[in-house]
Amino acid sequence: MKNKQDNSEFSPEPGFHTLRLAYLVSHPIQYQAPMLKRIAQEPDIHLTVLFCSDISLREHLETGFGVNVKWDVPLLEGYQYEFLPHFRDNGRFQFFSTLNHGIYKRLRRGRFDAVWVHGYATFSALHGILAARLLGIPVLVRNESNLFDRQRSPVKRVSKRIFFRILESSINAVLSIGAANTAYWQRYFGKRIPICPFYYSVDNQFFRTRCREAHQNREQFRNNLGLQPDRPIILFASKLQARKRCGDLLEAFLKFYATQTDGRRPYLLIVGDGEKRAELEQRAKAANLDDVRFLGFQNQTVLPAFYDLCDVFVLPSVDEPWGLVINEVMNAGKPVIVSTEVGCQRDLVEDGVNGFVVEPGDIDSLATALRRSIADPSASHQMGLKSLEKIEAYSFEQNVAGLRKALQAVVPGFESCQSVDIAIDCESDWTEQT
Repeated sequence: MKNKQDNSEFSPEPGFHTLRLAYLVSHPIQYQAPMLKRIAQEPDIHLTVLFCSDISLREHLETGFGVNVKWDVPLLEGYQYEFLPHFRDNGRFQFFSTLNHGIYKRLRRGRFDAVWVHGYATFSALHGILAARLLGIPVLVRNESNLFDRQRSPVKRVSKRIFFRILESSINAVLSIGAANTAYWQRYFGKRIPICPFYYSVDNQFFRTRCREAHQNREQFRNNLGLQPDRPIILFASKLQARKRCGDLLEAFLKFYATQTDGRRPYLLIVGDGEKRAELEQRAKAANLDDVRFLGFQNQTVLPAFYDLCDVFVLPSVDEPWGLVINEVMNAGKPVIVSTEVGCQRDLVEDGVNGFVVEPGDIDSLATALRRSIADPSASHQMGLKSLEKIEAYSFEQNVAGLRKALQAVVPGFESCQSVDIAIDCESDWTEQT
């Protein structure tokens, strides 16, 4: 695919120093597109996005879903972008899957004031970090890691510490997606490098608008799915992978369902696809339970109708870096149930306030949380309102504020503009949370 870029004119307002920012990222990401559009609206930041691959623009086999996916939301609107040339792009998401060239030349030609890199676990990301260092350009890094990810051997742990000691010399600031991510960076970088909050967020306005629209046709949608009115709906929407632990939810649902004898027996809707689907369907069939429905992969514009329809949303994952689906469903004003290993839990879910938090693999606790979440519709509604209130702080406006603070920390002479009025402290903002 040929390089493309947004045709909109860049014309900074008079009186502002224009900061040239390059963002190096693997491919167009559906969650990031509206955020990049928002950043590009800042009058004193000239953003250029450098994509390593165009895989998400094509129909492709999405890892985890196990089906061909083509996103139905715009991925390239409202910001300037380019696709970097490459020697290799095999359409996967592994270290050597995409091998780009010309990054050093592109950064030098762009005379960028700062380079923001998404992740450090691919060849192209490390290539970009090294190129920026050689050019003397400050580097910001953002990634998803936390301290409750997969177990590693002592040798790998030592190797990782050595790697971070080397990486540290090329990083000027970190953009943290949340409390668990901050704890991760503090483990490896301590207080030697500024850590600025740049919460994982979604387009709150998009999901709120779509959920309100879906609400107008809720009963028709329910009827189309063949669901009886006035029965609670428990929703899971994610990849059907082992680490998502949908099997735990199914077992907890079966345990809880057996105790329900009145007409309010709940449905369990499972939206998504993946390697575990056949096994899960077989388990539901063995239980002779028609109230578990497998609805397959659903695209971004369809999901809000499911969020509006449900009474509670559940994500019982392990090794979950964040769980942006939780952001989405909170914009529908719903209570949520998550495990302690869902990365957003420390930021978004307060046990007993806007949902429930359970230990991964604890079927009994999960069954209890399901019962509590739908036992009292009025209490559940109040929990949903708390979700809606809490998600307000996790927005693109906060992203812009955090990015500005990081840029101020690493780019001499860059001053904050009054267009964003959110107080951010790179050094101490996370102290109490971590």
